[in-house]
Amino acid sequence: MKAFYADHYVLPLPVGHRFPMEKYKKLRDLVSQLDDIQLENAPAITDTQILYAHDASYLIKVLQGSLSPQEQQEIGFPWSAQMVERSRRSAGATLAASKMALTEGIAANLAGGTHHAYRNKGSGFCVFNDSAIAARALQKEIHPKLKVAIIDLDVHQGNGTAAILENDPSIFTFSIHGENNFPFAKEVGDLDIGLPDETGDASYLEALDQGLEILSARFKPDFIIYLAGADPHEGDRLGKLSISTDGMRQRDECVFQFGLDHRIPIAFSMAGGYGKEIQSTVDVHFQTIKTALRYQKNYL
Repeated sequence: MKAFYADHYVLPLPVGHRFPMEKYKKLRDLVSQLDDIQLENAPAITDTQILYAHDASYLIKVLQGSLSPQEQQEIGFPWSAQMVERSRRSAGATLAASKMALTEGIAANLAGGTHHAYRNKGSGFCVFNDSAIAARALQKEIHPKLKVAIIDLDVHQGNGTAAILENDPSIFTFSIHGENNFPFAKEVGDLDIGLPDETGDASYLEALDQGLEILSARFKPDFIIYLAGADPHEGDRLGKLSISTDGMRQRDECVFQFGLDHRIPIAFSMAGGYGKEIQSTVDVHFQTIKTALRYQKNYL
């Protein structure tokens, strides 16, 4: 299985910044020890590909470093050339994984899941919306009639993704998230399931099963982009849903089994994870990779 990484593009963040930048290098170190995983340096997304999902005026501000202090504050990162390059590479990794999944069944981005970025602005540690860019790029560059489902299981709603794609019937946005969590003003996706705090494994997995049934009945996708956020986990300081490590494994299995049963290729990204202990987040992400590897062998 191919896994694309961009963790060597590190943002110069101030001391004490809450974004867990170091989790990506820790995850790649673990993944590099697995047999049957081929690590690939993520390519950079092009300006043309970014414009599949974003306004030109926003792209220019990002490239020129002319984002206002308020715009930088909403993104959560101070502007830097490294921020631009890392954002290009993170989105490029999702697109590269998507293209690889078309032939190999499943492929991974060891970062990505930047679902809070809107067409005209960044937000919530997200500069470019990798899922929206990748979905549109597959359609424009490879399969014009491809029906793409974005299954977003980060604990936060994929508000930017829903807004960018709200009038696009060829891409289905499905989000399961904490109803009482950021963003506090939700967008309307094609299927949104907001869950209460302390949901726990059984109710979460039941909601996922029901959501996948609705997705299959209403849309019948040809391709899935899966945001496998680690932040629903009980060890996450921002998550609040209290899903156990085993529940997270079952979540991943549900998605990968759905893809396998319907022979739908899946590209997946790590999305969020803010563990009280960073290793707990890394371990959840690593569990997702190992689960995907098991299923990917059955596609071939």
